Amino acid sequence: MSQRYTKEERLKSLSDIGALFEKGDHVFAYPIRTMFLTMDEKTDFPEVGFSVPKRSFKRAHDRNLIKRRMREAYRLNAGPFKVWFKTKEFSIKLMFIYIDKEILDYSKIEHSMVKCLQKLMPDKTLP
Repeated sequence: MSQRYTKEERLKSLSDIGALFEKGDHVFAYPIRTMFLTMDEKTDFPEVGFSVPKRSFKRAHDRNLIKRRMREAYRLNAGPFKVWFKTKEFSIKLMFIYIDKEILDYSKIEHSMVKCLQKLMPDKTLP
C-alpha cells in the first residue's frame, strides 16, 4: 500500500465538511479530535482533512507546522487503515482537529494519530 496522501484523499467540499460537523461523530486521542461521517456510496479512499483553530494559534506558520506534522503522521500510519477501508462497503470522511493550546512535538502527534486510527477501525489493530 502506498504511503501517499493523494489529491483524491483530500476533503475539499464545503458541503461535505458542513455535513461532517452537523451529522458526524467523533473519537478523541489527546491532542487530536477526529470527526468522521460514514456514507452509503463506496469510494476508493477515505477523504481526509486537517484543521488547527486560529483561535488557539494566531500565527499562520504555527498552524501550518502543526498541520504538516498531522499530515505526515497520517501518511505514515494510514496504510493499515486504508487496507481495512477497502474491504468495507461504505465511504468515510475524516477531519483531524488539533485541540491543544501548545505546539507538541511530532512523536506525541503521531502517537495520537495512531490511537485515533485504531479507534476508527475497531476490528483491526495497528502496530
